[in-house]
Amino acid sequence: MVARAVLVAAAASGQGKTTVTAALARKLVRAGRRVRVFKCGPDFIDPMVLARACGAPVESLDLWMVGAERCRALLAEAAQDADAILVEGVMGLYDGTPSAADLSREFGLPVLTVIDAGAMAQTAGALVHGLRAYGPVEMAGVVANRIASPGHAAMVAASLRDIPLLGTLPKQAVSLPERHLGLVLPDEVAGLDGLLDELADQLAFDLAAWDALPAAQIAHPDSGATQGGRMAVAGLPLAGARIAIARDAAFMFLYPSNLTTLEALGAQLEFFSPLADEAVPREATAVYLPGGYPELHGAALAAGKRWQASVRTAHADGLPIVAECGGMMALADTLQDKEGREWPMAGLLPGKVVMQARLAGLGAQAMPTAHGPLRGHTFHYSRLETSQPAAATTQKNPSGAAGEAVYRIGSLQVSYFHAYFPSNPAAVAAMFSRSAA
Repeated sequence: MVARAVLVAAAASGQGKTTVTAALARKLVRAGRRVRVFKCGPDFIDPMVLARACGAPVESLDLWMVGAERCRALLAEAAQDADAILVEGVMGLYDGTPSAADLSREFGLPVLTVIDAGAMAQTAGALVHGLRAYGPVEMAGVVANRIASPGHAAMVAASLRDIPLLGTLPKQAVSLPERHLGLVLPDEVAGLDGLLDELADQLAFDLAAWDALPAAQIAHPDSGATQGGRMAVAGLPLAGARIAIARDAAFMFLYPSNLTTLEALGAQLEFFSPLADEAVPREATAVYLPGGYPELHGAALAAGKRWQASVRTAHADGLPIVAECGGMMALADTLQDKEGREWPMAGLLPGKVVMQARLAGLGAQAMPTAHGPLRGHTFHYSRLETSQPAAATTQKNPSGAAGEAVYRIGSLQVSYFHAYFPSNPAAVAAMFSRSAA
């Protein structure tokens, strides 16, 4: 299998990276290519949309949170199974520490630059040449978004000089809908597959030029720390554990690798839906409530007496309960949504959560544990008003400044922090162990 791989990047957010990546993935799939897509940096919603576009799971790549060795293993595994690999960047090409450009140079991924050409023509060349020279990075080509006409496209192409214009996308009458945490969830978008097909049809892309790109040269890491893109774990510290995981439209912000890590540790996974008022399964030995959008489902969660009672029973019985961001919000006394309505929640965490218009937390962080730091990130538009003292505080990367509070009440651990489990499987095993709780 000959795989071609590019990093899809831009000068800034809002240029159309996700739209172009999704459209190109769907176009390549329809052309008979086996496509794998990755997302640079921590993200939950974009990968869901990209997975629908390519028909395969989408993992995160990040030199700090995921680690270079695991990133290399994931890319090498994809290169064995696919002939097209697209890695969607994050923010601007050089934004962040580490940046998408750092990822490009680490793995030899040429950059496919997306530019919003809606308000420019020849200046596109200056922008793209500046992006190439600043790092520098290798440039595979350009996709120009919001092109008004063939003449407009010709001016952009001429300005690029030795950098090929591989594709153009016109101004879209319809686009992927968004809300405060990013794109709207795929299952909420009526006719999403039709929209992706429409975007693929509108994307004029030079498939011959794509096929002429050099094959990706990504070898598996020599170390035994990864197996098939997964973290190798000594023994099965969670053998016999049955972890109940909340999963529905209110709780879906979950790295796929978190699930595979729990399974690699020996745990069996069961899923339940608080929105459907399903109780924590009786056989569960631990509970995991990931992030999501509980603020959009306040009435249903407040009315769910069975799920609330079951999670309170689990806590009273000493089962380890790990809740992240939205999961934590649902365990507070009350949740106030953006309209100011206040909903009673499960009441395991004293205080109330209040939605706000201003971003309250964003960025890579690490949580201290007895087994070393557990890496992850935070991203939320709410604040917790509580009298509960923090048991620990995460550290921001790269500054080392104090990040999110981590609260522990008996066997309960909650925080706005989203953990990336493969970064420290031993710490994860301890979190879901009854003896540790």
